[in-house]
Amino acid sequence: MAASPTDTAPPEQGGTPGAAAGFPSLEEMQHWTWVIGRMQQMMMEQGLAALPEVPGVNDAATIERLHDFWSDSLTLWQRFLTPGGAAEPGAPPADKRFRAEAWREPAFDLVRQSYQTIADHLLRGIDALDGVEPAQKEKIRFATRALVEAMSPANFPWTNPEVIERTIETRGENLMKGLQHMLADIARGQLTHTDGGAFQVGRDLATTPGQVVKRTPLYELIQYAPVTDTVADTPLVIFPPWINRFYILDLTPEKSFIRWATQQGLTVFMVSWRSADASMKDVSWDDYVRAQIDAIETVRDLLGVKAVHTIGYCVAGTTLAATLALLAARGEADRVASATFFTAQVDFAEAGELKHFVDDEQLAMIAALSPEGFLDGRYMAATFNLLRGRDLIWNYVTNNYLLGKDYAPFDLLHWNGDITNLPAKWHLSYLTDLYRDNLLVKPGAISVDGTPIDLSRVATPSYVQAGREDHIAPAESVWKVTQHFAGPVRFVLAGSGHIAGVVNPPAAGKYQYWTNDAPAESLADFVAGATETKGSWWPDWQAWLAQRGGGQVPATGARVPGEGALPALEPAPGRYVTQR
Repeated sequence: MAASPTDTAPPEQGGTPGAAAGFPSLEEMQHWTWVIGRMQQMMMEQGLAALPEVPGVNDAATIERLHDFWSDSLTLWQRFLTPGGAAEPGAPPADKRFRAEAWREPAFDLVRQSYQTIADHLLRGIDALDGVEPAQKEKIRFATRALVEAMSPANFPWTNPEVIERTIETRGENLMKGLQHMLADIARGQLTHTDGGAFQVGRDLATTPGQVVKRTPLYELIQYAPVTDTVADTPLVIFPPWINRFYILDLTPEKSFIRWATQQGLTVFMVSWRSADASMKDVSWDDYVRAQIDAIETVRDLLGVKAVHTIGYCVAGTTLAATLALLAARGEADRVASATFFTAQVDFAEAGELKHFVDDEQLAMIAALSPEGFLDGRYMAATFNLLRGRDLIWNYVTNNYLLGKDYAPFDLLHWNGDITNLPAKWHLSYLTDLYRDNLLVKPGAISVDGTPIDLSRVATPSYVQAGREDHIAPAESVWKVTQHFAGPVRFVLAGSGHIAGVVNPPAAGKYQYWTNDAPAESLADFVAGATETKGSWWPDWQAWLAQRGGGQVPATGARVPGEGALPALEPAPGRYVTQR
């Protein structure tokens, strides 16, 4: 039974000793929340009784959803407005936005639970939409979730108890400092995630010793110095995504995949892509495929080897698949001994939330944002941040704008904010041909360098790594690689996501990975029969590669950067990685 207006009385008013003049105390905030809440409860009781008579609302399912929402809201308010009703001891909320003890004060616990009730009903309402195509429904869900995350009480100063306490404690200095942070971000056109002065490329990041041995208008080729007396005969060529800087694979020494790979006795080459400018307005996907083949041929000639191992990360992995298909069409597949794919997609049927950005309106907007022939990397950074808005946008709004906290040094977030520009012609065709039209998996639908390609002709042994929590290249989408290649494929599902799932050195002892040598028709089948192994998947990859590497050779002569036919141009990490 609903409580009547006389069943409850407001909490006693009081003041916090020492509270700064002009700022309400938590007790005063609680009092006024109770007053407003009691009024809202009275209106809800009236509205719930009249709900079936609302003009224009005669659909039974709609009435039921509205009834559920109002009932849940009324129950919540009634519990909080009944003496003792709000006290429910227990664990802090699972949502990390509300884990601080201050959110368990009755007034703010009510704010939190009211928000979560509204958010829950908004998102559940998407599932109940009738007559909406699945793709459109997912787009609505994405937009609704973005709205829900933006309206969180944690994002506003007077509904976040931590901000109120901090403001009283500092007499508003936190808001002044937060305003400085916000104005600085507005000036640079990009949200800051970490202390910009804590790291410098070549000093703290990308420090593995090596030399640039080749430079073209599109890429630099870096050869890393050997650290073992002998090395595997077959060298490794790594293609990172040109959407970001290559040093995601060469962060601090303890996290560096490149450094670790050299310690395993591999001769490692890294392609460092040039950030686009107006001179690259005509660069297309064919140019990146040709660049991959050029790098492969350069290394083969330099070291006098028949074949190389390759790695393609994200979009560079998608491109590596096209490169392998082109080499197969030309009868040159034996130039690549193996291909490893880090979180790379070839079949975009289930490519996740990035597909929300490939309708005609979005593509027209991207074209309009690229008048000089390249897309400013800040737009791509904002898009990726939006995919994880709670963690990569609103978390920093709260901590750095409202609480006025200093930015913490974090190498991965420094890399994440080190944006690159993209050739507009390539970017639009990539979104159109692959994300929207999914042409890469249709034999002959795409031609590269004048040659139609077919992924089903790729027989190169492949190692495919996916991240279980990847929001950019979902594991279900990466899995589809196994259904399109003709050659042997080892699929590994790693814990974590698009970055941490890849950059997981064995010494860290973090996460886990799953393997399954039995045939599987789907990712669900793979997982059902998979074996979980704690820690990094890197040793599994190294063991797989060792089975395809041939013998050992001395780490001398051309195996040392600059000692072969290609002179050293400048020390790693080179020039392109620092160009804007």
